[in-house]
Amino acid sequence: MVHAAAASLEPAPDLVLVMNCCPPPVRKAAGHNGVIDDAVEAWMTEVDPVHTNGKSDRAPIIEMADVTKRFGDFSALKSVSLDVGLGERVVVCGPSGSGKSTLIRCINQLERHDEGRIVVDGVELNDDLKNITSVRRDVGMVFQQFNLFPHLTVLQNLTLAPMRARKMSRADADAIARRYLDRVHIPEQAEKYPAQLSGGQQQRVAIARSLCMQPKIMLFDEPTSALDPEMIKEVLDVMIELAEDGMTMICVTHEMGFARKVADKMVFMDQGQIVEAGAPAAFFSSPESDRTKKFLSQILDH
Repeated sequence: MVHAAAASLEPAPDLVLVMNCCPPPVRKAAGHNGVIDDAVEAWMTEVDPVHTNGKSDRAPIIEMADVTKRFGDFSALKSVSLDVGLGERVVVCGPSGSGKSTLIRCINQLERHDEGRIVVDGVELNDDLKNITSVRRDVGMVFQQFNLFPHLTVLQNLTLAPMRARKMSRADADAIARRYLDRVHIPEQAEKYPAQLSGGQQQRVAIARSLCMQPKIMLFDEPTSALDPEMIKEVLDVMIELAEDGMTMICVTHEMGFARKVADKMVFMDQGQIVEAGAPAAFFSSPESDRTKKFLSQILDH
């Protein structure tokens, strides 16, 4: 049911993640009066991703081993293996149809993998829906399209999940939403509707909406591909700030300037496989694969 919904309606992927995949409600103290109580404030401080430290020596927070995904006779992923450490920033690039989006959609099970093993923060993704729900609690995703609800204001888009899924009061949900609107530098847009915003502003709202769910991991699926050139920078600047603050990120993008600045690891995919992976300095200056060299020559020279 989850995946049928995700496939059939434009806003459904985000709705599935927002409404069905969030942590249990936080117990609140009596008497809010529009102020975040101690319990909610402690929750925000404890798990706020912008307070996470950088790279860790702990075991990977994401482990993918020999993952295969098929759509009929077509293999979108072919025995893909990838580890991502806590606080690590991974940029995935490659030609259209290479499996980049499928890779990250498998991490939160918007696409169910057919073979192999995926473990996120110690929880293996399998047929157990409890495991899938548990993983989705800690994974936020920003799509190519903004998937905002057009009939709701910006603030309502952000408060919907905390109020519905965590049973939070409107005052607490509003406070969290306004905090993250400030975090993405558009607090003044709270009462507007999505159609009144630029594309870059709408994408920043989408990022804030994901952050309101306090994720440990953020997945970005070509978040600037639907934007006009002059709007790309404002979204990338927010993503750079998240990266610098220690958020674990996997970003599918062709913005190589962004990749050079924030990535700990570059991953190049082609025909459903990881062709090459490594540190940005070596990846850009001396790629090993001829296919990687050809791709970079085409994307960097234009």
